[in-house]
Amino acid sequence: MPPLPIGREFAFLLKDVSRMLRTYADYEAGKFGTTQAQWAVLSRLKLNEGLKQNELAEMLDIQPITLTRLVDRMCESGLIERRNDPADRRAKRLYLTAAAEPMIQRLSSLGEKVMDDVLDGFSREDIEKMVGQFAALKQNLRKLLQRKCTEAAKEGGLERHYG
Repeated sequence: MPPLPIGREFAFLLKDVSRMLRTYADYEAGKFGTTQAQWAVLSRLKLNEGLKQNELAEMLDIQPITLTRLVDRMCESGLIERRNDPADRRAKRLYLTAAAEPMIQRLSSLGEKVMDDVLDGFSREDIEKMVGQFAALKQNLRKLLQRKCTEAAKEGGLERHYG
């Protein structure tokens, strides 16, 4: 079989690394009785409390119905709560509860350990360079997606914002 073009090889490796990192994070999060998906929700809310569910779903790149079930379970476990939106009585905003803070602290420490293990053998300079390169890739993709959204809007499609 001939070797893949380098761009395609890069895309496959990027997908594999992303999937494997999620799988490993899910395994490690399970030690604290949570999942990688719940970890992601807690982390995003820690940085952006008061998001609407649809905003959080877009940030996490998951379907709103999937997030609704996740949020329902997390509300039942007392980690997050829905509050009325003062500007829109139909909407709810998501907030962390006091009970979430110890879990967030444990997961934050776990996240540092996971990434220390994953990045083992890489120098700080290597990591900083990769971060810069991935930020540039993200920016390129953001521009491409925004262009597609603009084209779709002109054709009557829905616009979606990518962060």
